[in-house]
Amino acid sequence: MSSSDSCNSRHFSWLMKSCFPDPRPNPSLRYSPPPATTFFHRPTTISSLPDDVILEILSCVAHSSLPSISLVCRRWSQLIDSSEFYDLRRRRRLLSFAVFVVSFSDSGLLAASYDLGHDNHWKATSLLYNNYDDAVSVSPVCYSALSSHARLAAIGRWIYIIGKTAVLRCDAWTCAVTPRSKMSVLRKKFAVAVIAGKVYVAGGSTRSAAVEEYDPKRNSWRVVSQAPRMRYGCIGASVDGVLYVIGGLKVGGACPDGPRSSTGGAHVYASSMDLYDVEARRWLRCRSVPVGGCVVAGCSAGDYVYILASHAVELSFWRFNGRRRMGFGEWFRLKSPPLPTQIRVDGTVRFGCVGVGEKVVLIQVMGCIDDLLRRSGRSTRGVKDALVLVYDSGVEEWSRGADLPDVVRRAAGVCVEW
Repeated sequence: MSSSDSCNSRHFSWLMKSCFPDPRPNPSLRYSPPPATTFFHRPTTISSLPDDVILEILSCVAHSSLPSISLVCRRWSQLIDSSEFYDLRRRRRLLSFAVFVVSFSDSGLLAASYDLGHDNHWKATSLLYNNYDDAVSVSPVCYSALSSHARLAAIGRWIYIIGKTAVLRCDAWTCAVTPRSKMSVLRKKFAVAVIAGKVYVAGGSTRSAAVEEYDPKRNSWRVVSQAPRMRYGCIGASVDGVLYVIGGLKVGGACPDGPRSSTGGAHVYASSMDLYDVEARRWLRCRSVPVGGCVVAGCSAGDYVYILASHAVELSFWRFNGRRRMGFGEWFRLKSPPLPTQIRVDGTVRFGCVGVGEKVVLIQVMGCIDDLLRRSGRSTRGVKDALVLVYDSGVEEWSRGADLPDVVRRAAGVCVEW
């Protein structure tokens, strides 16, 4: 065997060694850890989360903590005011309903709230005037211009106090009020309702049949339609995207100082409802109110419109089906509210209805009731100036609610959802 064919241990060992990794460190392949900053991770903060995630978190917060959470930052405040926030709370059954009333006087505004499910009395407070950074300004002395004929509309926790020459927005959590843009049409005793986050007003004018829409985000009013007739002293409600303009005096001609006497032929009592489809921007067929007499109060609750009518010596209570999917337009008479026998249904009694979920809260107010009863020889025992009755549509029964505080008079009411 030649030397070229012989086995060389040096060559063999080199071949074998090449199949195994070299345990000795190779300076050219030495691992160098990355800089320490590469391993530093910024902590995830709530402020860095997207809006939809923050909404999910905030929608689970207890109701008592919401007022303080809204003060954390502008972003959170805007999210809490959004319709998405209320939709999440509604799906989780975490929304609370409260009756909120505003009492008008020359010296200022008083408010009282009443949570049907949790409170056994009204919580009264003064409304605080706040005119910060608003292009629209109004002096507190203009409170008297709102008068007891002002109407209330609520969107979330915001309550809009709408008067003839002034509009205020009240925060139900803090009771702070700020001025907003006023209506373009002078109105008194008009209809108001909220549909899809906007306020609609109609009637209350002897010169115009204009229907106005208020956009809270733009803080602006605009005319969206002309009503089939001019009504004065009408009532507003809304169900299924439809604005209801109910009752009142059907004005037959212009009258600079308000409706003239019926003997002058300026108006007749309108025992009917005008229905305006907000989305379609059209008026539906007028619906007659089968009660006769005088519609003295009304509201919407759930899928229904409720009407309280006066017939000189008695009251009747009716429900109108506002669901356009089925049973639309059907009327049904309900049990009349159980007023004390000492109360006489006449012009001295004022009523207000507020829809709270599936319930109707009836507020009956009498001015100077003691004097009236004493002069008539009737007993004042057990009679309150401001009686509150609650109608539960589930059991179709009336029950007694907490009476309004003595300091709250000439009040207008609305349901606040928060």
